[in-house]
Order: sequence, then C-alpha cells, then structure tokens
Amino acid sequence: MAVSLTRTAGFHAVHRLYRPDWTEARNREVFGPLSDPPGHPHDYRCAVTVSGPVDGRMGMVMDLVELDRILQEEVVARLHGKHLNEHVPGLAYGQMLPTCEALAMDVYRRIAARLPRGVTLERVRIMEDPTLYADCTGLG
Repeated sequence: MAVSLTRTAGFHAVHRLYRPDWTEARNREVFGPLSDPPGHPHDYRCAVTVSGPVDGRMGMVMDLVELDRILQEEVVARLHGKHLNEHVPGLAYGQMLPTCEALAMDVYRRIAARLPRGVTLERVRIMEDPTLYADCTGLG
C-alpha cells in the first residue's frame, strides 16, 4: 500500500515581476505595482509531498531526517533571504519570471532528483501567501 507524506518548510524572499525586454510602461500595465523596483517580499511556504510503500520495519515512506535535509538544502538554504530575480539561476531577469508557478517547477526538479529509490515526488506546493499558491505535480 502506498502512503503519502507531506513536509512544509518556510522561507522569506523578494521577487519582482518585470521583463527587461519590455518598457517600464508595458511592465507597469501588465504587472502593476508588482513591477516596481526593487521588488516585494513574501513569507513563502513550500509543501513537498512524497509517496511510496511504507517500510514494514520502520513504519515510514521515507526517513524524515533525510527529507528535512533535502528541503533545507534545496529550498531554505537556496532561497531564504534572496532576491529571486538576482540570486536564483533560471529565475533571473530576462529568464523565467519568479512566480510561484516557476518556483514550484524549480523546486520540483531539484527535489525529485534527490529522493531515494522507491520514493515518488507527488507534489510541490509553493504558497506566496494564504490566498495564493501553485502546485507542480510533474514536469512531463
């Protein structure tokens, strides 16, 4: 029987919705005040759901210490206190806008590559605030 397990981690980061290939006026028209420099902060939450068979001897899908280590390295250490447009490759100015959707895909890709054999990444949820979040359930 497969069971899922979800762990949540938080990080504080700044982002700006701004395309350098557009004029200031076009950015302002499309993104409103979210395009204003230097950007705006969020206290993000990242929920990662993994699934797999429960180990009969340990009673768990995955060692929680290992999952916490992966979240610490791939989410918190990498994103906390950062300006996403300036410090996160792939989300830099001129590349993909650092939306919660783009962050969910980025984190999904990084965590999926680190999971132990037999454990499946079901979902990465990035929450900008209690009213807005994005889910990535695969990169196919």
